[in-house]
Amino acid sequence: MTPYDPKTLEPKWQRRWEESGVFHAKQDRSLPKYFALIEFPYPSGYGLHAGHPRPYTGLDIIARKRRLQGYNVLFPIGWDAFGLPTENFAIKNHVHPADVTAANIAHFKSQAQSLGFSFDWSREVNTTDPAYYHWTQWIFLQMFRRGLAYKKDMPVNWCTSCKCVLANEEVVNGVCERCGSEVIQKNKSQWMLKITEYAQRLTDDLDELDFIERVKTQQRNWIGRSTGAQVTFQTTAGDDLEIYTTRPDTLFGATYMVMSPEHPLIEAWAGRLENLEEIRAYQREAAKKSDFERTEMNKNKTGVRLLGVQAVNPVNGEKIPIFLSDYVLISYGTGAIMAVPGHDERDWAFAQVYGLPIIEVVAGGDVTKAAFTDCATGVMVHSGFLTGLSVEDAKKKITGWLSEQGIGHEKVNFKLRDWVFARQRYWGEPVPIVHCPQCGMVALPESELPLTLPRVDQYEQTDDGESPLALLTDWVSTACPQCGGPAKRETDTMPQWAGSSWYFLRYCDPHNGQALASPEALDYWMPVDWYNGGMEHTTLHLLYSRFWHKFLYDIGAVPCPEPYQKRTSHGMILGEDGEKMSKSRGNVVDPDEIIRMYGADTLRLYEMFIGDFEKTAPWNSASIKGCRRFLERVWALQEAAARTQEKGIRPELEGEFHRTIRKVSLDTENLKHNTAIAALMSLLNVITESGGATREELRIFLLLLNPFAPHMTEELWELLSFGGRITDQRWPAYDEAKCAAQTAEILVQINGKGRAKLTLPAEISQEEALAAAKAEPKIAEALAGKTIRKELYVKGRLINLVV
Repeated sequence: MTPYDPKTLEPKWQRRWEESGVFHAKQDRSLPKYFALIEFPYPSGYGLHAGHPRPYTGLDIIARKRRLQGYNVLFPIGWDAFGLPTENFAIKNHVHPADVTAANIAHFKSQAQSLGFSFDWSREVNTTDPAYYHWTQWIFLQMFRRGLAYKKDMPVNWCTSCKCVLANEEVVNGVCERCGSEVIQKNKSQWMLKITEYAQRLTDDLDELDFIERVKTQQRNWIGRSTGAQVTFQTTAGDDLEIYTTRPDTLFGATYMVMSPEHPLIEAWAGRLENLEEIRAYQREAAKKSDFERTEMNKNKTGVRLLGVQAVNPVNGEKIPIFLSDYVLISYGTGAIMAVPGHDERDWAFAQVYGLPIIEVVAGGDVTKAAFTDCATGVMVHSGFLTGLSVEDAKKKITGWLSEQGIGHEKVNFKLRDWVFARQRYWGEPVPIVHCPQCGMVALPESELPLTLPRVDQYEQTDDGESPLALLTDWVSTACPQCGGPAKRETDTMPQWAGSSWYFLRYCDPHNGQALASPEALDYWMPVDWYNGGMEHTTLHLLYSRFWHKFLYDIGAVPCPEPYQKRTSHGMILGEDGEKMSKSRGNVVDPDEIIRMYGADTLRLYEMFIGDFEKTAPWNSASIKGCRRFLERVWALQEAAARTQEKGIRPELEGEFHRTIRKVSLDTENLKHNTAIAALMSLLNVITESGGATREELRIFLLLLNPFAPHMTEELWELLSFGGRITDQRWPAYDEAKCAAQTAEILVQINGKGRAKLTLPAEISQEEALAAAKAEPKIAEALAGKTIRKELYVKGRLINLVV
């Protein structure tokens, strides 16, 4: 027997798989299809670390198993390659982003192939390929024509040193991540996508999807649907101040109001405000903070009172003060809130700082000591005509009263905000819009797509914060597609999220030059049957891609209203120190090194055996050796199988095999890969103790192990001349009747203390089991001279004799 040598056999099978196209999906409607999808990777310069293969391996196991179950499987791969990380690396190292991307993809691809994933490489996509982003631009134009893509002035993060707009993730503690300089808020015209138009459907349609519950919960929380009332407060300046509240029943407890520092009424009231300079100073300070910093719950509450204008509480006519405070955002709701400090912790803390009245309106707490927030139910107090009503009845009554008075109405609101869809950057898809002095914003004709990103020498941002594309006067200057007059191209580019919001559709038909994919391909492959990705992407990416897909469904471009039927998420593999793997911590494990030392099959097996797939787990260099030893023991089974004359499964092992087939089959469907592997290890022990495997036993064992360790199982299949490739075989079936255990190990206790273990027939009767227990010498000795008061038998598990 030749030694187990993954360095030789793994590259051999990787070459054979790709040359034969065994994992290339077919457009064949006579076959049942299965679309398994991973989140395609961002090809960074560092390449894969040992944590990255975990989700790919987890779904590769499903894809390989589905092929063995007779499905035509689409398990594709591509590259999410536009965006900030590559551009920042390019600027720092003076290398063009396109060159950085090409090198990174080559490295990532080599690493992925060395792990033996059954990807269909013939369908590889790259978001930076003009043939791909042609259709990203096409989708944008469809949204623009239907009013879902629009421009709006809004505050952005502005680095005072780099002179550029920063994404939220580039702002750390109020300073620029790259240079450490102060970041302020600055108004700028930005492209927006009206995702809020789909908020209700994005919430409602979750009910029909097979997403794990924590994913659904995160989506619902991010969308933030609530039912409340829009209420109009009059002001002493004569202007109305509108607010939205989910608790209109607490209006009698509103003792002040808070406006965003950017609220437009501040400018309208400038001549009335007695402390305008103080207000201006506060606005300048608020402009230095990101939205995240402003809304952080545990930060100190700051604000400034407007002297010269007050609001009027509509339910009692009392004048109440108005404050500016940075925790209220102009981009959410109406940019103003009513404050009920008796029943809101943030309002209570603010009222304490500024000495404002605190009124209890729902009975149950002591609002002089803390806000009483457990008030979703209860009885109203100090609330005029609402006093004595339950909270639910009070909500209905006050909403009706507001409507009758013409100062309010019931309203459904969402926390979800429209998507900021612009970057003043170079490395992104050009926005296919022309600005004409006569015609306004004009869509580029579809015949001129793709609008390709020009190759430039200067890809750093400009001093005025515009995209580097703005410096390309020859490229920017163009003719208006509508009137033919002089016009200028849009110089903003799309964000990284653009290409990743529809990539799964392109996999269905990646080489189509006439459409994003053909109707026939989309009708066959969509929706995705199983999508796995990180929990960190269950809000933005998952929400954005569901939004794009629903829009495409509405215009008839795709055949189904949801892109993914099933969504699961995996836990990270941490460094050996229990921290997230990162270069800065020095705890990164290089998968290339692990493959060199142990082989790809060992790495795959270990990453699945390390723990529950959905939970984080620390890397353990010692434990991986156990997985290698397991594979070496499987390799050694070929000797006994080659010389045995026995056929089929031996009768004494039949139950063990059927139970293992059932457990591996069911556990893999629930991503319990660790317990499936444990079952295979247990079966191997039984086989070894019985003197080795018959050919049929080894054949079944290799089929069960194949999705986890594909290279070695292919090699053994060939060495033992089982015929064909293992990837072309059928997944083993189990007989439920044969899964029942023939014997059971039963613990015998006396007064709850274990005294002996008996191996008895699994279907033994209670009388026979008790008799066998009493006949056991250790038990008989312990019972001598004792009176048995009670006998307890738990079938197949336990006997307890109370004496």
